[in-house]
Amino acid sequence: MPNKNLLNVESHILDMQRLHPSASGDFTSLLGDIAFAAKVIAREVTRAGLVDILGSTGASNIQGETVQKLDDYANAIMLKFVGRRGQVCLMASEELPDPVRIDFREGSGKYVVVFDPLDGSSNIDANVSIGTIFSIYRRRSRIAAICNDDLLQPGRELAAAGYVVYGSSTMFVHTTGHGVHGYTLDPGIGEFLLSHENIKIPFAAGIYSVNEGHEPLWSPAVREVVRRLKYGRQESGGMSARYIGSLVADFHRNLLYGGVFLYPPTTKAPLGKLRLLYEAAPLAMIAENAGGYASDGAGPILDLVPQGVHQRTPLYLGSRETVLWIEKMLADPEFGSGSNGGGSGRAV
Repeated sequence: MPNKNLLNVESHILDMQRLHPSASGDFTSLLGDIAFAAKVIAREVTRAGLVDILGSTGASNIQGETVQKLDDYANAIMLKFVGRRGQVCLMASEELPDPVRIDFREGSGKYVVVFDPLDGSSNIDANVSIGTIFSIYRRRSRIAAICNDDLLQPGRELAAAGYVVYGSSTMFVHTTGHGVHGYTLDPGIGEFLLSHENIKIPFAAGIYSVNEGHEPLWSPAVREVVRRLKYGRQESGGMSARYIGSLVADFHRNLLYGGVFLYPPTTKAPLGKLRLLYEAAPLAMIAENAGGYASDGAGPILDLVPQGVHQRTPLYLGSRETVLWIEKMLADPEFGSGSNGGGSGRAV
């Protein structure tokens, strides 16, 4: 067995493929495509201040958010390089209003890929860590009948999920349902090398991450949850507050150190702000495979059945004990009042 520090992402995925003797290799090559796209995006992120790629395009995306130049670039790279071998039949991006059908020609077209090409892009000009989030579903329809229903699957059906964080180093983190593994990009050789094998999130959080500027817009129950996280749930002292404002960066830190990320509903966004398909479901799969948990405030994120490709959801994500406590508190009618979470469209 080679030294794990010399094991690149493709080799590690191939090693795991041996657990499935009937595998065709399409799934492995698809993850390799995503890793390659991430390298291309990382190259532009690290030299963004040297070329004309900072700032906005002046346009807005389907979410009503200002599109950054790097958003456009990352979106184009994902569409160009992912599924090059005909493994993909359908792709959906947070930046696009509609899914994109892929001409897979002689390939199998077995998979559907969903991605947020550049999460946290509003932080680009400030040189704050940003990331790419992706997830992979298996096609359910016959080839001749591929449709949006192939996208609208609950997170429990995910074949894989992952993210790339572009920070002081570039890390690729993914799960295929058999542990969570992290790879760090070695710029000297241009390879993602295995650096964090079988990541486990601490059971209880020591960090909470939430935009407290939204406190006036929260329900009384959410305000009380955050107050107890801050000052202590049982006279044991409160947690440390850490909030970057880039979901990938906040989640990555909490995954390694033990923490909880909260994006509750507000009076301005009663259904939540984060997207179920592009952000919540893939990170929920990673959290659960690392021993954590993700909830919409009423139940598991992974059980939610999307009703649309840009559906939003509240999100409570991270260390299992802490997120389960939050879910329990929000369900207690005597704890507070108001809209605290989701709970509709759940798989049974």
